[in-house]
Amino acid sequence: MGIAERKIRQKEEFKASILEAAWLQVLADGWQSLSIRKIADAIEYSVPVIYTHFENKEAILLEFTKEGFQKLADQLQGVKDQHSDPSVQLEAIANAYWDFAFEHKEYYQLMFGLGIPACEMVNQIAEMKVMTMIMISTIKEAIEGSENREADYFLKYHTYFSILHGIVSIQMIQKEGKPAEEKRMILQDAISGFIKSLIIK
Repeated sequence: MGIAERKIRQKEEFKASILEAAWLQVLADGWQSLSIRKIADAIEYSVPVIYTHFENKEAILLEFTKEGFQKLADQLQGVKDQHSDPSVQLEAIANAYWDFAFEHKEYYQLMFGLGIPACEMVNQIAEMKVMTMIMISTIKEAIEGSENREADYFLKYHTYFSILHGIVSIQMIQKEGKPAEEKRMILQDAISGFIKSLIIK
């Protein structure tokens, strides 16, 4: 391995160690606790060294945001590929979205911490665009195979996403409440109604 390749590998390894320390900090104390100073202390380097790899804390958060959307997109695509009927795909995607949110709360809270992301954010983060297109393409396919072919797919996407994000957000902020299975029944009821409105004119 040449000197240049070794330097690139060392840089990537150090960047990975920064992200690992940041992630452990988040798991222990939440996103609000994340700071460059704490990361530097954790990996026993000076703060300026951290800044040579990440411009600021927001750059680290962006890295995790991209990672979260990539994980979610992979999960949604995986369940979509298991079915051929768009209506069944939409239900599977909804369940996978739910599972991701509660299995990866830290990612989800960062990804959607400020509510439904604006269109500008979708365009800026490629990983988020991939996740969005999985939903949109499935909705388009469901409309094309239904008796409601004049439905506005973009409007339906916003409705679908609002249902998912809204239900997840409400359940996520509740410290106590209904058992997990009862909470999922709320999702199932909402998605069942959405799919009927999507394919029946």
